[in-house]
Amino acid sequence: MATRQISGKTEINGEGIKKHFRTTDPWRAISELAWNGFDAKAPNVEVIVDEGPMGGATRLDVSDDGEGIELETHAETFGRFNDSSKKEDATTHGSHGRGRLSFHRLAERAIWWTNAAGSGPARIEVNGATLTNYEGRSVEPSALPKGLDLGKTGTTVELPNLHAPLPTTAELRKLLSIEFGWFLALNPAKRLRLNGAEVAVPSHDLTSRKLSIDGHDFEVSVLRWDLKPGSEKSYVYLLNSSGKTVDKKLSTFNHKGNFHTSIYVGSKWVDDFMPSGGDLASPDATGFESETWRKVARELNKITKSVYEDFLRKQFDREIEGYVADGVFPTYAGLPEDYKKWRFENTKSILRAIYTADPTTLKSLKKSQKKIFVRLLDKLAVSNENDAIFEVLNSVLELDDVSTKLFAKQLQSVSLQSIVSAIEVLRRRHEVADKLRTLMNDHYLETLETPDLQGIIEANTWLFGSSYETLGAEEDTFTKIAKSLRDAVKGIDDITLDDLGTDESTTIDGARKQPDLFLARKVSHHDSMGRKIYRCIVVEIKRPSIALNYKHLQQLDGYAQLIKKHPEFGSSDAMHFELILIGRKISETDTEIRSRMQGQVAKGFPGLVSDDARMKRFVLNWYTLLDNFLLTNQTMIDALKLKRDSLAGSPRLELIADMQKKAA
Repeated sequence: MATRQISGKTEINGEGIKKHFRTTDPWRAISELAWNGFDAKAPNVEVIVDEGPMGGATRLDVSDDGEGIELETHAETFGRFNDSSKKEDATTHGSHGRGRLSFHRLAERAIWWTNAAGSGPARIEVNGATLTNYEGRSVEPSALPKGLDLGKTGTTVELPNLHAPLPTTAELRKLLSIEFGWFLALNPAKRLRLNGAEVAVPSHDLTSRKLSIDGHDFEVSVLRWDLKPGSEKSYVYLLNSSGKTVDKKLSTFNHKGNFHTSIYVGSKWVDDFMPSGGDLASPDATGFESETWRKVARELNKITKSVYEDFLRKQFDREIEGYVADGVFPTYAGLPEDYKKWRFENTKSILRAIYTADPTTLKSLKKSQKKIFVRLLDKLAVSNENDAIFEVLNSVLELDDVSTKLFAKQLQSVSLQSIVSAIEVLRRRHEVADKLRTLMNDHYLETLETPDLQGIIEANTWLFGSSYETLGAEEDTFTKIAKSLRDAVKGIDDITLDDLGTDESTTIDGARKQPDLFLARKVSHHDSMGRKIYRCIVVEIKRPSIALNYKHLQQLDGYAQLIKKHPEFGSSDAMHFELILIGRKISETDTEIRSRMQGQVAKGFPGLVSDDARMKRFVLNWYTLLDNFLLTNQTMIDALKLKRDSLAGSPRLELIADMQKKAA
């Protein structure tokens, strides 16, 4: 067979070509050559990087099993720059004829071994020093690299003697995954390999929907990429019944920051798709201007909008975690725990509405600016000028009419939901407090500590104060040790006539039927210096028929001594105890408990009778707890116009069952 030879020049000088690639990373030459393979309809593209004995890439081969390059049309392939002969359609992704010449960023010369059906085996070479010139000739099949045997079409590009460093294999695999991921997801039958290992589709979220419009079925897949695809924008791809990409169109969400999607729409309807739309008056018209596509586009917009909103919610949650860690939110010092929680959630909800409307508003702020913005927003939200939030933000954010209405609706919804939530929490707690008061006034002789009061306490630990709202689950080992030490206190379960209240109906036998209630919790906490400690909370609730007196105070002190002497509890500086003794009331004849309380009154803790370095002791009665709740929350209760109902005479079992439900 006679050898055919070709030569030619690219329609631009060498310096002009190099100027185009001046800012191109060397590794991108690999992606350009790989794209050439896929553009030649190759099902498989293989990248092989050889390393020298000292490490570092020394040689690169990019092989494909596509259509190959015909020598007869060399001017159409190697002679053009920025003007590729490839038909520009949805399946073409090369760089308009310039991709193959990017090799000079990696090597001084490149050799194309190719086998095309109509032309046969050939070799084409370009030297990096004179990029405008190329030479080629036909070769014997035996000269072709492995995999390009006679009868198999395709191309192998060899780049010997690399002069620029490449990323590590792992890094290069990640870069290729980002660059080609959308294409591989769109064409699951195609494969890209690096040194024998397949390049995977990068991490993404997939949302799938099925639509039926104008009698046609459409399958929609929205892929939201965690990282931006290398060179592809957010497109909608139309796939026919064979899975071939017929056309593509930019998504309406293409310019949303950090929101990158590839949307695939497959349907038999696409088989007859015409970009011009054909006869738009016909009910069978296809194309982007057809009525059917307009209906599909509206549904796509709804689906993508839902994906975008979910993306923003996740982004916002991560953003807010940083706000909390950086101390951006107010401390709400001096406010009741309930109100603190409500203020925080309310401000967070408003920030979420702002973030959803325009994520860049918060992202561009420095830490100090975030603090000022969030704290001013928090103050404004609870002032009588809270309507100004929308007025101010709407004048700053660049929103269209639809987004403006949505933002206004979100802010209104946020305010309403926050208020309703706060009212419900306080209303429910207010109700529990009133019912517990009624229980202690009218049914205390019938009330058993277990299970009656136990269920109430476990559902409403906020009764002990705002710092006891969440005590968490029971820790078996801690509870067992704490209970065994309690049981070791001398006379802890003994009852005498002096322990009973003055009510004539109270008897020792009746009191003994009401066992004491014991609760113990060990929770992780930070002290005032920011050090991590364990709050060890032990609560003993005496029978309702018992009036607390000096004997019970001594038992509390005895229990404290046993804890201090215990090797595990007493020796750990990380364990801080709060021992709480609760009764229905304090005996009218007792003076010692009241005296001890008076000695600690300056510390501001209701019921405090002793305050050691790592141990506080409290004696409380139910009425003090209930009054403290009402006093602490009175401002909010008055503002929300809560009304207490008289519950005198309500059935005992109904009161207990209702209070054992979670209050918040």
